[in-house]
Amino acid sequence: MNPARRLIFGSLAAMAVLVGLLFWRPGNSPAALPREPLLVYCAAGLKGPVEEASREYERRTGVPVQLQFGGSGLLLNNLKVARRGDLFLAADNSYLDAGQSNGVIREIIPLAQMTAVIAVPKANPKKFTSLADLEAPGVEIASANPDATAIGRLTQRALEASGHWRNLQPRIKVLKPTVNDVANDVKLGTVDAGIVWDATVNQYPELAAVSVPELQGAVAEVGVGVLSFSEQPAAALRFARFLGSREFGLPVFQKSGFVAATGDSWTEQPQVVLYSGGVNRVAIEETLREFEAREGVTVNRVYNGCGILTAQIRSGQRPDAYFACDVSFMTNVASHFLKPVELSQTRMVILTRQGNPKSLRTLADLTQPGLALGIANPQQSALGALTVRLLRAEGLLDQVMPNVRVQTPTADLLVNQLRTGALDAALVYAANTSQVKGILEIIELPQESALATQPYAIGRDSQHPRLMERLLQHLRSPASRARFEQTGFRWRDASPER
Repeated sequence: MNPARRLIFGSLAAMAVLVGLLFWRPGNSPAALPREPLLVYCAAGLKGPVEEASREYERRTGVPVQLQFGGSGLLLNNLKVARRGDLFLAADNSYLDAGQSNGVIREIIPLAQMTAVIAVPKANPKKFTSLADLEAPGVEIASANPDATAIGRLTQRALEASGHWRNLQPRIKVLKPTVNDVANDVKLGTVDAGIVWDATVNQYPELAAVSVPELQGAVAEVGVGVLSFSEQPAAALRFARFLGSREFGLPVFQKSGFVAATGDSWTEQPQVVLYSGGVNRVAIEETLREFEAREGVTVNRVYNGCGILTAQIRSGQRPDAYFACDVSFMTNVASHFLKPVELSQTRMVILTRQGNPKSLRTLADLTQPGLALGIANPQQSALGALTVRLLRAEGLLDQVMPNVRVQTPTADLLVNQLRTGALDAALVYAANTSQVKGILEIIELPQESALATQPYAIGRDSQHPRLMERLLQHLRSPASRARFEQTGFRWRDASPER
């Protein structure tokens, strides 16, 4: 190649590198970056903090956020028809719950609380102190539309319960489409007072709030929902996590007069640790992969015998969540976790060679002379502990133990030794046998003490408890339940399917 041509190709290569560096952001996975700006629908009453948090997010990540404001009810109705966008911030979680029931919303992340109050001009010139003052002749008030806004709906409900709604209706000069429109009317003096959120008043220096007992129950739980039809869910969830983070989004809400929720620590691409008994692996792996892809996170799995896992926890290891083989191995470390949720059950079985050459039918048959038996280690695994407990309860432990040739930390090692012919039989879970049906013989055990229950719990020290709650919801989904049942588990969780 002649020198001129080499110079041209070298210049083109250098230009390609520079262009690549221009668009490269350290620490960001290309798959997690949005293909287009995030489209966010937001209740008007949340405008101040959401705008501020969005600008900070854009500054930190370079990801543009487009905000569309309106009443929560109107926005939800539009979303049901348009079915486009990424996130929906409602002024009350009832709208998010409705959206979830209608299939519009997948995940919900709590953000804050706010309470209804009477908004008056700063000096409260008419000295309003109660709802009775608003009922006086000549008073004009503004209210948000109950059919389109959270503040309007919750206010009407609270005032109907207190008996004030009928008397206040004649004083309502106008129904407004958003809470900010009510606040602006009070600010401009076109009405004497209005009913708004306490957080709304905090964003208007010209206004003051009058709290009354009748409105103390009109409390809105503010949250952000990820739209089910978002074409960039990992990017949408990343921004939702930012809004719900204790370092960035939640302090902005707090500064704006909201009562902030408890949130996760902020990381663009979180890495969490899940401890799980080995028996659960075949049922949860696909669900974990789906969760990682949707959230744009990494779940570092540690599969082992539950005796080993609980020993690590007691020695100071702190996983973000623990999915135990049996409740008995959750009890041992309960102080390190929040309240566990029981998801599934599996029964212990005798696993033996195809054709059952030793004619095994019951636990008592495991005492026959010369039988090569494998069990799980009772110190290292829940299966081993349950095995010893079961045999002792049946009065067979001392007769069976001489036949035990191996004690392993996990049941999959026992299954492998059976397949190689090293053992005649093994005591395992039914869930350990899904891959060897038709290859090995399975003998069910009817005893109640042969049943193991698998609980999931979130670590008290986790920096990402909300994220681990969403992982629990994935594990509770209909698709996850089907995977459990296909692999030999019995479904136990009775929560409503989302």
